[in-house]
Amino acid sequence: MPLLKLYLPAMPAEEKGRELLAALSAIVTECTGKPEQYVMTTLHPGSLMMSGQPGAAALAEIRSIGGLTPDVNRQISRKVCHLLEQSLGIPPNRVYLNFKELRAGDWGWNSNTFA
Repeated sequence: MPLLKLYLPAMPAEEKGRELLAALSAIVTECTGKPEQYVMTTLHPGSLMMSGQPGAAALAEIRSIGGLTPDVNRQISRKVCHLLEQSLGIPPNRVYLNFKELRAGDWGWNSNTFA
């Protein structure tokens, strides 16, 4: 049920993209305590501009039913920023993350919802 959508100015090479998705999934699993079998991570290319400047930047949207607290959000922020800097060279001050808690009835899966 946790979802991390990552928007980047360009898609990484296929293998690097798979590695990035796996690392993001592990971060969400570790920080939220949710089973990885329910975690989804996605990559999206797009035109990004931050602080009036194009170039290396990223936006991560994290949604979950439970598991997102101010402490968990800080952990995810720190780990995702570190990962993006190490793997793609995106400095942490060029990364925005937003977090959204969803109600169980607002999340569908397996022909039903989690409510």
